Amino acid sequence: MQTEYDLIVLGGGAVGENVADRAVRGGLSVVIVEDELVGGECSYWACMPSKALLRPAAALRAARRVPGAAAAITGDLDVAVVFAGRDEVTSHWHDDGQVRWLEGAGIDLIRGHGRFIGPKQVEVAAAGVVLTARHAVAVVTGSRAAIPDIPGLRDSNPWTSREATSAKRAPASLAVIGGGVVAAEMAAAYASFGTEVTVIARGRMLGKLEPFAAELVVAGLQEQGVRILTDTSPISVDRDPDGVHIALDEETITAEEVLVATGRSPRTDDLGLESIGLKPGGWLSTDDTMLVFDFDWLYAVGDVTRRALFTHQGKYQARAAGDVIAARATGAPVDDAPWGAHVTTADHHAVPQVVFTDPEIAAVGLTAAEADAAGLRTRVIDYDLSWLAGTSVHAVGYRGQARIVVDEGRRVIVGATFAGPDVAELVQAATIAIVGEVPIDRLWHAVPAYPTISEVWLRLLEAYGRPAAPAQHPHHIPAPGEPSIPEIEVDENIAPRPEEEAADLNRAEPDVADHTHDRR
Repeated sequence: MQTEYDLIVLGGGAVGENVADRAVRGGLSVVIVEDELVGGECSYWACMPSKALLRPAAALRAARRVPGAAAAITGDLDVAVVFAGRDEVTSHWHDDGQVRWLEGAGIDLIRGHGRFIGPKQVEVAAAGVVLTARHAVAVVTGSRAAIPDIPGLRDSNPWTSREATSAKRAPASLAVIGGGVVAAEMAAAYASFGTEVTVIARGRMLGKLEPFAAELVVAGLQEQGVRILTDTSPISVDRDPDGVHIALDEETITAEEVLVATGRSPRTDDLGLESIGLKPGGWLSTDDTMLVFDFDWLYAVGDVTRRALFTHQGKYQARAAGDVIAARATGAPVDDAPWGAHVTTADHHAVPQVVFTDPEIAAVGLTAAEADAAGLRTRVIDYDLSWLAGTSVHAVGYRGQARIVVDEGRRVIVGATFAGPDVAELVQAATIAIVGEVPIDRLWHAVPAYPTISEVWLRLLEAYGRPAAPAQHPHHIPAPGEPSIPEIEVDENIAPRPEEEAADLNRAEPDVADHTHDRR
């Protein structure tokens, strides 16, 4: 068995696979050490199975909101079939396909738990082997659900996101402790299965997102029959044959199961980090090339860094890390300038996320509050999505809102949030605008197709105000006798377009708000 490699990757989830793939493409020999399923949390217990549980109800609701299609809906969800579809998405919790991909990519795999026993040395006891890295080791072990210190909770055998996404049936009742994305999505999924759901949130729901978006999701969950208790913390938890009993200040909630969705903790407690001078159990801090501070050979990528706990962002980090490890190992140039090929600048400016509830939330960049806290001189533009012609044909009674946060100093968008049915795909355009620092004036030339929900971009720009044209464009050479371009006055009162009025003459005026925050 080969025991010496250019790069050792601890963790074979989606992020670890991407680190290994990029390093192999750069000419390095790579081994992945994995003690569970290759493909990791996202493939088997998070992103993929959760969306498989959410999608059927979303499709059913969408059909019921369209005249003609609604009349064809004569039944409810077949919950057993939903769970069977989830099983297909997870390959029935087998990783054969992922392993074949590793083999085809030229990446070795060793099954077992890897622990450091010294610099660049990793022991895999189950395989009876000690591995040595010639150049680097990457810690890509991810995170696990954090269980809060509530008396009786651990002894009550609570669900975490793993149990919620891999359950074989829907319980009659479910209590959810937590108010974040996992709490909201799993509450939505199980409510659609007929489960009686109660959410217990310490603060407000989805507290890291724009309040208007969170409020729309709360309203949607309540319409599904979910009971939501905010600003509430459990005092104790107890399980007996009658179920799980969660004591609150003024009442006790009883449910068949309890799901804990209160955050994540790093899987670094049993990696032997003490043998290389690091404290076990903590997050690993890195520079933007994902190199752990004070090391020239140790990298950390994905959740263990706490930079952005999203699979897509972890894979972005992985691509940069794998490339830079290969570059440093082979003596190739390293591009570590901001937005360079070997850095993860977007972690600080443009982390997209989607909450797959009803309505959906799609967001990227800063919220209005975060932009203010950063000291930016901002202008915030809101637009009611229900006024769009595209939403009028998309669904009867469409409700939603969009917001952009503009840095007035640079005249670029630094944040965007969309809330409404089927808004997930809007976030990529916003991400490109933020990463590319596209000037507001240039965005006027990005014409959205009609009638689509993407036309919200035009409406947001109209609400912001079209820039006045200069007497003569700096790149324009006028022909002899050609008049200079007249200055265009900005109309602050944006009226609906005729085609939008025709779409629904009975709707109220669009909710367009413009909030300017001066934080010089």
